Amino acid sequence: MRAGGSAPLFAHQLRSEQLLFWRSREAAVFVFLFPVLLFLLLATVYGGTYRGHALSEYLVAALLGYGTANTAFGGLAITLVLRRESGLLKRIRGTPLPPSTYLAAVLASTLAVFALQAVGLLTLGRVAFGATLPSRLLSLAATLVIGALAFAALGAALASFIRSAEGASAVVNVIILPMTFLSGGFGPTRHYPEVLRVLAAVLPLKHLIDAVIGIYLDREHVWEQRWALAIVVAWGVFGAVVAARRFRWEPRQG
Repeated sequence: MRAGGSAPLFAHQLRSEQLLFWRSREAAVFVFLFPVLLFLLLATVYGGTYRGHALSEYLVAALLGYGTANTAFGGLAITLVLRRESGLLKRIRGTPLPPSTYLAAVLASTLAVFALQAVGLLTLGRVAFGATLPSRLLSLAATLVIGALAFAALGAALASFIRSAEGASAVVNVIILPMTFLSGGFGPTRHYPEVLRVLAAVLPLKHLIDAVIGIYLDREHVWEQRWALAIVVAWGVFGAVVAARRFRWEPRQG
């Protein structure tokens, strides 16, 4: 199909994806509102400072990382499983809409939702708790986009292993919540036992949160976090390879 013909299809599908998302109250609460509500809870309970910054600023940075995983990894995995098991993905394969255009629209819709969520967290942190706004906005945006793409690939890979629509949310939460706790998404990990910090060091979310904190709190450029982001990208490549080999468009049998 010509590029000129795929652009209108992509725009139409992107609009459809946004309408589907905002009409689903469950998806809106889980993906969009939950990190914002979590920030309000944690910032109200916890006080003190982190490396010379108010803890509320740390929480903004950490929950931006968590929001990336929650939206791009968890939200995408659940969406793909639900649509696969309902037969929707199989029907899409039988339409003139190219699979690549469909997946690109789903991913773009996910990124759009996360962009709104990130703006909401930054605004809430500033208005409610006096958190400073990041001075390296382009570096922060680039880091979050890299993280979202990597976690989206991991989400597609995870979707290929989840066997039922009923179990999708449970599987996602069993992975995301412990990973976020270990990675410092709910608070600093400096007092964690050594074994937990060693375990966290292999997780992609830990390195994404570290990169966001370095850019947001320490005003570093994105290239100063190249090693942390390289690990995130490596995980994303791994997820893309697994998804390319195992992703199914048809419902699982039995």
